Amino acid sequence: MVKTYLSKKNVLALVMILSFSFLIFTIPLILGKQVNPAMLFSAALMIIIYIVLSFELLHRTSLALVGALSIVATGIYFEIVQPAETLDVIIELVDFNTIGLLLGMMIIVAIIGETGVFNWVGVKATKLSKGNLWKLMIILCVFTAVTSMFVDNVTIILLMVPVTISIFRALDISPVPFILAQTLSSNIGGAATLIGDPPNIIIGSGANIDFNSFLIHMGPPAAITFVVGLILIRLIFRKDLSGTINLATKFKTVDEETLIRDKPLLQKSLAVLFGVIVLFSAHGLLHIEVSVIALGGAAVLLAISRSHVEKILQEVDWSTLLFFAGLFIVVGIAEKSGLIETLAVVTLEITGGDPWITIHSIVWLSAIASAFVDNIPFTTTMVPIIHTLNANLNMDQIYSNMQYSPLWWALAIGADLGGNGTLIGSSAGVVAAGISLKYGNKISFLKWFKIGFPFMLITVAVGSLVLTAMILL
Repeated sequence: MVKTYLSKKNVLALVMILSFSFLIFTIPLILGKQVNPAMLFSAALMIIIYIVLSFELLHRTSLALVGALSIVATGIYFEIVQPAETLDVIIELVDFNTIGLLLGMMIIVAIIGETGVFNWVGVKATKLSKGNLWKLMIILCVFTAVTSMFVDNVTIILLMVPVTISIFRALDISPVPFILAQTLSSNIGGAATLIGDPPNIIIGSGANIDFNSFLIHMGPPAAITFVVGLILIRLIFRKDLSGTINLATKFKTVDEETLIRDKPLLQKSLAVLFGVIVLFSAHGLLHIEVSVIALGGAAVLLAISRSHVEKILQEVDWSTLLFFAGLFIVVGIAEKSGLIETLAVVTLEITGGDPWITIHSIVWLSAIASAFVDNIPFTTTMVPIIHTLNANLNMDQIYSNMQYSPLWWALAIGADLGGNGTLIGSSAGVVAAGISLKYGNKISFLKWFKIGFPFMLITVAVGSLVLTAMILL
């Protein structure tokens, strides 16, 4: 049955690739337009990458690297890139600010994880709930959302899901509703800050938005959306949250303080993390790149903690960092071919150049697309398009109290919240489902879709309304 499913999935993916490729190469001929061949091949390659990524036919890191190799070869063939300058072009296209920020925060969180503090949080939350499942859900969701504001939400999910599974295995209760709720909450909480969600890191780096400005503009939509999200979680999981649990024979006798294995290391780690967040906040004044701050914090913590460096580096998600690098190359070469500018022109034609229509189109296009395509590659593609739209639209006529164009916030709301729509929409979702399956708790695509897609539609609508109010005020 698995082989049949895989066969059908492969066939469907192949049909979609051939269909879209056919349309890409024939529509310009039908319309009688002369189109740069390099742009057509770049478009076909990006479509292939998105489809293969969506169907999970190849590991996303392998796909991104093969895609980067293919599009660089295309660029050389069509003389977009000179062979002798290939390495220089690749270095120029990779956004090392984004990769450095992620690497630094991954190292810091890996060291914090060594202290056992996340197990402490799990047991403490269970005890604070006093056996009330709804209170436990609120505590876990709030903790996940808040920590996701200051640490990449993928990293938080990597640390919290195993803790959640171990807790509910001891309670003899299915952890799936809590894993789903925490992941949905992490994507909302991560939307609030520059470093909370990978799409935000890409947007902030691409638009040169500092930490404080991002929090000021995205904090209100994220906060209001999170409150609405908690109400939805209560309604969606009302049957799973209706009872209480007896902690007397479970965790009541457990001294959670013993779960923290290294208190001095925890104190050092939290001090460094606090310092890094403070420097992030002063980024606009210091003009030091966030990647330098994160890597600096990681270097200091590695030195003062005397951690086993090789062990800590093994905890770093190198595949995600390489995935980012490959995507930056793919989108960068596509931009050099003229594809990104063409997509921006098409968007302008569809919206008629109306700023309000464009803003809400970006929100919903980003949300729907991010539900079915990992929001990282989608955001990477959209950043240069937003730059082009900002250059061609008179956005100043509709906002005066914002330092940055509302199109950036529209993209952030759509990409961050839209990722909740399906299992493959966000990196946090993919990671949560993978860890859950590893421990014997399968979350199917359909199960996630039934819960996540309506949740996504409502929260995106709320976020869009809040953004509109902020522009008008």
